[in-house]
Amino acid sequence: MLEKSTAAFEEHRAHLLAVAYRLTGSIADSEDAVQDAWLRLAGTDLAGIRDLRAWLTTVVGRLCLDRLRSAAVRRETYTGQWLPEPVVTPLGSSAPRDPLDEIVRDEDNRLAALVVLDSLTPAQRIAFVLHDAFDIPFDDIARILDVAVPTARQLASRARRTVSSAPPPASPAEHEEAVGRLVAAFAAADIDAVVAALHPDARMIGDAGGTARTALNILVGADRVARFFLGLLRLHGAEALTSSEPVRVNGELGLLHRGLPAADGRAAIPPRVSAWTVREGRVWAAYDMANPVKLRRGILLSPGLFE
Repeated sequence: MLEKSTAAFEEHRAHLLAVAYRLTGSIADSEDAVQDAWLRLAGTDLAGIRDLRAWLTTVVGRLCLDRLRSAAVRRETYTGQWLPEPVVTPLGSSAPRDPLDEIVRDEDNRLAALVVLDSLTPAQRIAFVLHDAFDIPFDDIARILDVAVPTARQLASRARRTVSSAPPPASPAEHEEAVGRLVAAFAAADIDAVVAALHPDARMIGDAGGTARTALNILVGADRVARFFLGLLRLHGAEALTSSEPVRVNGELGLLHRGLPAADGRAAIPPRVSAWTVREGRVWAAYDMANPVKLRRGILLSPGLFE
């Protein structure tokens, strides 16, 4: 009986991780929710489950609702801005497929989309993601949320309007060309070139949880974003850029810095991940992620990157 349940569950593990990550933006919470779903399945008679994939998806949704509510409380005392845990993978990796690979292959898990999902209430996020992304009926969603079916529909509709503001993902070629121009401008320390590589409505969101220097508030405008990043480069020296490694961050080109101690008058460089969203051929959003707890979780796919 247990072996049969295990085999059936493993067929859906990658799907369940993708569901949980879309719902929470946290790899740690996703893996915990999937593990808890397995424990619930292990104590359930498979013969009584008509559609196992839908049943497991609903269970994970209910578990993630609890985690979303806990995260909302944590954010009230969190220092600075809150970003999703990034999924960081090396370029051209030939490592064996991991269930989390499904996350980085899905455009709906790009950082720009997840940042918008983070602006929803827990109930809105559950209703929208489960229905629109995973085809869970509103009857089941209403039971998860303990609301009437019309209320579940309304929650998803409100979320849909908010999510429509997220920029569509750029093609890989457009993304890499725009990021390449920005990094080259950083290397030249040319503020005019940096501003030109940024979208006029560019914004920068930093997330360090009070552990490293980054912007506490969202910076808006190409000039402000350019001056912030060039200021970081002046603080940390050229090594902040030259020793960074190109990686994939949620499937798109980004940079990883492993961190360096202070030396020769240069401030210590904390480990950090840089990622970008491209819109209309220029970098529209920059994400500066330096919370070590989130980074260690987010590099689970390639733990050697953070050693």
